[in-house]
Amino acid sequence: MMKTFKIGLLGLGTVGGGTVRILQETRDEIERRIGHRIEIELIAVRDLQRARLVDTDGIHLTDDPFAVVNHPDIDIVVELMGGTTLAKELLLRAIENGKQIVTANKALLAEQGNVLFALAEKNQVNIRYEAAVAGGIPIIKVLREGLAANQIEWLAGIINGTGNYILTEMAKPEADFAQVLKTAQALGYAEADPTFDVEGIDAAHKLTILASIAFGIELQFDKVYTEGITRVTAEDMEFARLFDYKIKHLGFAGRTSDGFSLRVHPALVKKEVLIANVDGVMNAVMVKGNHVGPTMYYGPGAGAGPTASSVVADIIDVIRAATQEPTERVPALGFQANRLTQAPVEPIDAIESAYYLRCYVQDHAGVLAQISGAFADLGINIEQLHQVPNAEKPQDATLVIFTEKVSERKINQALVALQALTAVDSMIQRIRIADLG
Repeated sequence: MMKTFKIGLLGLGTVGGGTVRILQETRDEIERRIGHRIEIELIAVRDLQRARLVDTDGIHLTDDPFAVVNHPDIDIVVELMGGTTLAKELLLRAIENGKQIVTANKALLAEQGNVLFALAEKNQVNIRYEAAVAGGIPIIKVLREGLAANQIEWLAGIINGTGNYILTEMAKPEADFAQVLKTAQALGYAEADPTFDVEGIDAAHKLTILASIAFGIELQFDKVYTEGITRVTAEDMEFARLFDYKIKHLGFAGRTSDGFSLRVHPALVKKEVLIANVDGVMNAVMVKGNHVGPTMYYGPGAGAGPTASSVVADIIDVIRAATQEPTERVPALGFQANRLTQAPVEPIDAIESAYYLRCYVQDHAGVLAQISGAFADLGINIEQLHQVPNAEKPQDATLVIFTEKVSERKINQALVALQALTAVDSMIQRIRIADLG
């Protein structure tokens, strides 16, 4: 028997407008897929007088978001307003009222998701959130369902289009960070305040969610090591190119001998690795399962169409799940709530990696011997060492060092030893080298 499911939207911005448009234009196709109708009952907006980018004739609008979550006829609340304070209060109320939930709010889930998921389970409510990570790429469903036969060993993703655009443009001749950032802002790829993107906070929110689904661990945003791209220079991009690498801003989550590693930082990636060739504002996530091996998922990570496509897919999933017993539904995080792993997230200094180091040194006899000796004293093997004379300062040179894999703790000790040498400038660049084999 065909039923009509009524939707309430919180927010009618870019993604909200895209969601309304898809539901209007694809209504017949969706009905064919699920055997039920979908109607938008009410949308909460900030300004009732503002011009809309989508046709809202026949749809009730309100400037009171609580009218949506308290509406007796609404079955599914779709939260697209962002933020972590009011949005949390609204979703808690919606869950208590028995509403099914669809959200694109990665910050809210990463920081408050444990509370929301626990309340949803208690109230037998579904929360779906595909649009919270990587826009139109169905990576949540891949991890939660498509790769369910695998133990996930690690995942690595370009999960912020703004940062990826900046690094892509910086690889071009005579480009620098400040210049490229201004271009990104002019094109609408970066916000007026780009902190969340360029400092890795947005990517850390998304990585928190991906790691929870991949490994069956609680959401632990506060444990993610986060490093931005503001210190990456055109000089680093050029050295990466010379040695057949590209620099990408990666979110990485993996199993370790004592727990898990969750980190966001710039990384050198070998050019032949697929993810190294993901450019512009596109996103990609590599996942290695113990049976399937490495797989990669690529597509647009933002925008009205791609993100709204994921929102509507979640609405469809929620409606399909409404006909199932709560115990038979796919769990929100892919694992039964009482089976979440408690293994700790290790600090960044516990990881092992190969490293790219760049510094300025005095160009005279004995300097390289001092530097090599400092590494040898710590048992760190140098894989490559490259010195470039400074045309403007003949007494100085740029030194690039590639190390073999070593613990972060040891490389930190090496940096201290190098900075103690009078022939070495104290400003030393350090970028980790990704091992995605």
